[in-house]
Amino acid sequence: MKLNTSYRQIITLSVPIMLGSAAQNIIVLSDNIFLYHYNILDFEASGLVGVFYLLMASIGYGFSRGGQIIIARRNGERNFEGSGAGFQSLLLFEIALAVLFFTILQWFSEDIFRLFIQSEELISKCLEYIGPRSYGLFFSYTGIALISFYTGIARTKFIIYDTIVLILTNLGLNYILIFGKFGFQPMGIAGAAWASTIAELIAFILFVLYMMFDKSNAKYHLYRFSTLHMSLIRQMFKISLPIVIQSILGIGSWFLFFSFIENVGRQELAISNLLRNVYLILSIPSWGFSAGINTMVSSFIGNQKRQAVVPLIIKTAKINLLFTAILSIPVVIFPKTILYPLFGGSNTDLITMSSPYLWTIFFILLVFSAGGIAINGLIGTGQTQRALWIQVLFTLFYLIYIFIMVKLRFINLHWAWGVEIFYWAGILFMSMHYLISKKWFLFKL
Repeated sequence: MKLNTSYRQIITLSVPIMLGSAAQNIIVLSDNIFLYHYNILDFEASGLVGVFYLLMASIGYGFSRGGQIIIARRNGERNFEGSGAGFQSLLLFEIALAVLFFTILQWFSEDIFRLFIQSEELISKCLEYIGPRSYGLFFSYTGIALISFYTGIARTKFIIYDTIVLILTNLGLNYILIFGKFGFQPMGIAGAAWASTIAELIAFILFVLYMMFDKSNAKYHLYRFSTLHMSLIRQMFKISLPIVIQSILGIGSWFLFFSFIENVGRQELAISNLLRNVYLILSIPSWGFSAGINTMVSSFIGNQKRQAVVPLIIKTAKINLLFTAILSIPVVIFPKTILYPLFGGSNTDLITMSSPYLWTIFFILLVFSAGGIAINGLIGTGQTQRALWIQVLFTLFYLIYIFIMVKLRFINLHWAWGVEIFYWAGILFMSMHYLISKKWFLFKL
């Protein structure tokens, strides 16, 4: 792909990634919607355990970003065999990581939940979900490696088809297993876990078959495992570790936020869970453009086009802001009309109770749409440690804020959720300040 900073190329590259990188969010969202119509207790539990599993998934995704940056940089340098070696190292690392976290989820999940959740009913439901869901780590982690390779070489079209298969399979299996259709017994939250895991397995098999028959991959020597590239794995780990820590800090603090809300009351938890689902839907463009800017920035630097990086980031932020606003405004203005098909039925009062807080979510999304692009553009330069320090600073602010405004002196959900606005505004300012300074020009990868 010929590199340029046109809006068309940004959209062409980012839209497929938008779906692929948001796959876990879409799966969690699908689970939540079906469980909302099945049982309110399962729905409340899905809000807590869904964030917890997203934390596990984000660790694998964070490590894949380091591999993606290396693959894109080597591809930009036209070192195709180097890109292939980067993929091989990433795949092996993700498999090892899946084994590690599968063990943790199987043996220590209950102890972790008891640290943050008071209700025994909710703990029991969380364990029903996490048991079968933990098997999905093998397919999501290795699947992420495949997506990272195709994203790194800027050939993202098949990601759309594979993600569509993943989503449709998950929807169908959720309907069958949660409600007990076609001879199956109703399984509730455990059915949602099995549906998601099986859907990931099918999507993974489909992607592997496509990759095996893709003749364009010959120049990357993907199937020639001549040696274990330990130096490359160490480099990938060094780049990725700050990204992973960022993910743990970001989603981990979100899990803590929801555990504090659970302590406030079950109604506030139900409202926040619905708001979180709206947030997940409307932030899909931001996740896609953020992953896209990683690849484009790294590729531009590999092509010795550093001067184009900041204009590229600004253009991507503008497009993301537009996409986000177009998706969000109808939901905020007509919440019952838009949300009823997803969260209607017997619990329509929850939509009514949640409506006043949607404006807060709207402003969060606008700031996130710019801040997410800025920090991911910084990550694309290879300055992952700088990005980590920025996020550490504002995560500390986030934790202090929610401890005071939710745990100690809860006022209302406007103030509780408002922490996201301050968090992303600070990240936006600090990231852009460093990018504009051009200090990253001297960094070598």
